[in-house]
Amino acid sequence: MDNEESDKYRAPALDKGLDILELLASVDGGLTQAEISKRLNRSPNEFYRMLDRLVRRGYVTRIDGDLYSLTLKLFGLAQLHAPVRRLASFATPLMRELAQRSKQANQLAVFDRGSAVVIAQQEAPDYWGISIRVGSHISLFDTGSGHVLLAFRSPEEREMMISEHVRSRDEINLTPEFYARLDQIRERGYEMMASAQTAGVYNLSAPILGPDGRSIAALTCPYISLVNNPSAPDITETISLLLKTASQLSALAGADVAQG
Repeated sequence: MDNEESDKYRAPALDKGLDILELLASVDGGLTQAEISKRLNRSPNEFYRMLDRLVRRGYVTRIDGDLYSLTLKLFGLAQLHAPVRRLASFATPLMRELAQRSKQANQLAVFDRGSAVVIAQQEAPDYWGISIRVGSHISLFDTGSGHVLLAFRSPEEREMMISEHVRSRDEINLTPEFYARLDQIRERGYEMMASAQTAGVYNLSAPILGPDGRSIAALTCPYISLVNNPSAPDITETISLLLKTASQLSALAGADVAQG
């Protein structure tokens, strides 16, 4: 298709919005409206409405009053695209093996628009186990999956992930202790916490890491003590099995990313 033919299908407003997104993706810390206009060689008035719409739709946020920066909404949309489907696909046999060896259910979750979303789950092999439906949206703040997804991200990315969930920190009372816990999880390599939803359950969660060391998913085992099966692995053994599976999935995820 030559230039004359392609110009027939131009969408100036869409081009303008994509120009803004691509520019903001290439810088750290954000840009003012004037800086955006200068870099794109346009007048500031041309971008006012477009920036307002991008902010209202959640793709861009304002920081420090007059700086515009990308949110993680595009990242969240990408997470539900082909790479995540591939991750869920080759996670299945490893998750099945983990369930068989641990005698516990497990689930795989990714970040999407302010929540952790379950993209795959494996039932416990015996009668008893805790499972959650694929497609369920769960909290970032009181679940093992959410903690792990936040812990293995940079402080700036954490804030953007959190801002997509709530408008004000006061709504969820994010204390300094909460951020300290995320740092402890990162140092330890996994989360172990009593379930905030179900009594007697411990959430054991480990990160699936990309080549850059950032979390792309969380593998979680909702651990319950099986009194009718005393030979089942205890919680310490289950953590070891979980970490081994997460490491295998991280290696597969890294290879998948490298291959495009």
